[in-house]
Amino acid sequence: MSEWVIGVIGGSGLYDVEGFEDRDTMRVETPWGEPSDELTTGRIGDVRFVFLPRHGRGHRLTPTHVPYRANIDALKRAGCTDVLSISACGSLRERYAPGDFVMVDQFIDRTFAREKSFFGPGMVAHVSMADPVCERLSQLAGDAAEKAGVTVHRSGTYLAMEGPQFSSRAESYLYRQWECDVIGMTNMPEAKLAREAELPYATMAMVTDYDCWRDASEAVSVANVLEIMQSNTTAAKKALTELAKLLSGVSRTLSPQAIERCLDYALITAPDARDPNLLAKLDAVAGRVLKA
Repeated sequence: MSEWVIGVIGGSGLYDVEGFEDRDTMRVETPWGEPSDELTTGRIGDVRFVFLPRHGRGHRLTPTHVPYRANIDALKRAGCTDVLSISACGSLRERYAPGDFVMVDQFIDRTFAREKSFFGPGMVAHVSMADPVCERLSQLAGDAAEKAGVTVHRSGTYLAMEGPQFSSRAESYLYRQWECDVIGMTNMPEAKLAREAELPYATMAMVTDYDCWRDASEAVSVANVLEIMQSNTTAAKKALTELAKLLSGVSRTLSPQAIERCLDYALITAPDARDPNLLAKLDAVAGRVLKA
């Protein structure tokens, strides 16, 4: 059996993954509440996957109400070594066309109504987010998407907005001036929390539309998003199969960025000033350093 355990967070349109061998479901309790849904576990070849639909099956949860901390904690407790986010997004660039996939490498976080850290009063920590995705996982996932027949862009800046409404034209023009490439509602604080949990994280952003910056085009709507989302979802599932092939027989080592050890120098609060109640909640995401 492969040493890789890939947590997959499925975004809009991706609520299940067929084709898992040894398929099973599991409920995971976390100190941060219930995750979005049950986890589905299984294998593709000799690579184990753990799937979690971000919005819950049936798309019950708005971007603001996704339990981001519970989701990342649950994936950590389920033994995931890496996390791949598969997310729908709008394009802010002509060259990133609907149906293309973007391997995001930077984020601008404009969300404001979400809990963004596992840490807090009584246990303060600061992790680096200079390079917010795992370069290795992003490369592998991009390779897999190309093998699945998708046009893949190997870099891009993702603007995370609060939602649930789509952008105004003025906002869309502003984000283009900031040199953002795609826009979505869910990858923050998810990427930050994955880093705090020492989980290498990558985003496969599936372009569904051109947002609303193209004056000559119709503004984005749910109807045209859903139309392209179906084909994107089919391609994403093929990409997971290709990713399993790439990982099969390849021993997993620490990520080149040493993300699995990013908490070594991140904890600030002195041991005698730490809140035992918060420490108990951090048993999964930070247990490695707190028990040392």
